[in-house]
Order: sequence, then C-alpha cells, then structure tokens
Amino acid sequence: MKLVLASTSAYRRELLQRFDLPFDVARPDIDESPLAGESPRATAERLAVEKARAVAGRFDDALIIGSDQVAAMGEARFGKPGTVERAVAQLTQMSGNTVVFHTALALLNTRSGRVQVEVVPTEVRFRTLSEAEIVRYVDKERPLDCAGSAKSEGLGITLLDALSGDDPNALVGLPLIALARMLRNEGIALP
Repeated sequence: MKLVLASTSAYRRELLQRFDLPFDVARPDIDESPLAGESPRATAERLAVEKARAVAGRFDDALIIGSDQVAAMGEARFGKPGTVERAVAQLTQMSGNTVVFHTALALLNTRSGRVQVEVVPTEVRFRTLSEAEIVRYVDKERPLDCAGSAKSEGLGITLLDALSGDDPNALVGLPLIALARMLRNEGIALP
C-alpha cells in the first residue's frame, strides 16, 4: 500500500523520513478553525481525521497520515503566529507558564475505510523570559510557522524549563511512536 502524508509541513515530512519508507505528500485543503465549544484536544483530533479524509479520495490503495497540533494554556490557544509581532506576543503570554501541545494523529486505510486515531499531549513549561530574550529568539529562529512560536528541536529548547510527554516527536508535529504502532496494525513491517 502507498503511504501518504496529508500535510505540507516540512517538519512532519522530516520526521516521517526517519521510518525509511517511501511516501507521497498531499495537501489537505480544509478549514482549521475550531468549532464553538470544542476543546483543544478535540480540535486537534478532528482536524487530523479531516486532513486524512480530505486527501483519501485521491488514493485508492493507501494509508493516509493526518496530523494536527493545538497548543493551549487554559482558554488561550496558540496557533502558528505568522508574524514576528504575534510570535513575540505568544511567547510573552507563555513566559513562566505551562502550555499543553495536543498533537493528534490519524491513519486512514483507504482500502478498508479503517481509521486509527490518537492524541499525544506534551506539557511544556516555559521559563520566565525577558522581552530581550524573546525578541532575540524570534529574530534568530523565525518560528512563524510553528504552533506556540517555539521550535523545541532547535534554539527554542533554550526557552523551556521542562517538557513531559510520551513522545518527543509529538511536540515537533508527528507522534512517531503512535504512528509506528498504527502502521504495524496495518501490516507494515517496522523496522
């Protein structure tokens, strides 16, 4: 079966390459807005499934990987900032606080219609950051396409006091431990 990543994220593509399996990439054109009253975890889960379903019609015999991440602190959600100003504002708000990154994964088998779904939360405790540290970080790493404005796999790790979760890859955007389990459930040999 063909393996398809329903994402244009360079970070997810890079993570999936670790499995040393051939895969295609397809853009899932969906509305990523949360629904009224929807929890961050539920939003991430719904969007992961919707991304997989959005590209499934293009592939007859494939395993489609959908993933989404929603960062939240209480009622506040932190998406991709898109601008330097929003990245600085997000990091200022997260400074000294714990943020939960809900990373959802869906694997859709287009042959059987079976969908496996899992959400892997990661708690990230940001240290208390000065304005100068935040500005310097954003200027150096330009994390404008990352939920929460920090790349833990890069210089962003210096902004943190601690992180905890079942899979460090989930924080980058693709929970590889859960994905390996799902792929094995579909008969894919790993390693």
